[in-house]
Amino acid sequence: QVRLVESGGGLVQAGGSLRLSCEASGRTLRDYRMSWFRQAPGKERAFVSAISWSGGSTSYGDSVNGRFTISRDNAKNTVYLEMNSLKPDDTAVYYCAARMGYGSTWYWGQGTQVTVSA
Repeated sequence: QVRLVESGGGLVQAGGSLRLSCEASGRTLRDYRMSWFRQAPGKERAFVSAISWSGGSTSYGDSVNGRFTISRDNAKNTVYLEMNSLKPDDTAVYYCAARMGYGSTWYWGQGTQVTVSA
């Protein structure tokens, strides 16, 4: 079973940037398709971005497309989310998630808080 730990969250002004990291342990990261989700106060958890096992394919939610970039370094067992041009609406707890394939079990990290001030 893979274990995930996110880091890199914090407080940033609108227009600023942050890079989130998600480090995996217990299993090799290359076995998993990786995703980022976020949950704002009072809202449901929402999809942010995903990356394929090799990193050759990525996808993004409409609200972050063009501003966020997902990447992975399988040698370091780490997935990244580069967030640029941040807006107050990006304020949320960001979660890293892993699964081996479509329909398989999701594994989640504990989340990292991102707060964007106006």
